Amino acid sequence: MFGIYVTHPQVRIDPDVPVPCWGLSELGTARSEMAARCGWARQLTRILSSDETKALETAVILARPVGIDIEVLEHAGENDRSATGFLAPDEFEKAADWFFANPDQSFHGWERAVDAQARIVSTVSSVLDRHDPSRPIAFVGHGGVGTLLKCHLAGLPIARSHDQPGGGGNLFAFALADRSLACDWRPFELWQGWQQ
Repeated sequence: MFGIYVTHPQVRIDPDVPVPCWGLSELGTARSEMAARCGWARQLTRILSSDETKALETAVILARPVGIDIEVLEHAGENDRSATGFLAPDEFEKAADWFFANPDQSFHGWERAVDAQARIVSTVSSVLDRHDPSRPIAFVGHGGVGTLLKCHLAGLPIARSHDQPGGGGNLFAFALADRSLACDWRPFELWQGWQQ
């Protein structure tokens, strides 16, 4: 059976609001609603989410058709970038390039990529260690830590080349039996589901 990691889609960017409190944009909400109508979403028996607003909003939309409660997952937030505050999109992309290229170092006080990876891997593993592998499960979170988790599951080095395309609203799938990567990033409203 499958597990998936879902990244929140497009958000309302507001430099005056802390990034963890940003919510979904109209496009992000619409894409989440499309994804919730997909066959894979209707198979889910458990959905866990980062406590950041944009992830929670995505998780709630995905959970609605199957009528399951969201579990808020501690330590599943995006890599801590609070040291620099809001960065304009061009500056953020340069910073993200540096973050992935220098995983053992901190970008101006950001959480290091190796530390964010250890955190998300430990968090997800602690859930899966107690989860029935016959029940499909979804983790809803963020692109940065999602990429770090994907690198770990696939046995790949940390690199931005493994990052999600298109800036959000993607997923990757992994086999619950052995936690091997089964599907690379796909737009979540277009994924055709688990192929055994």
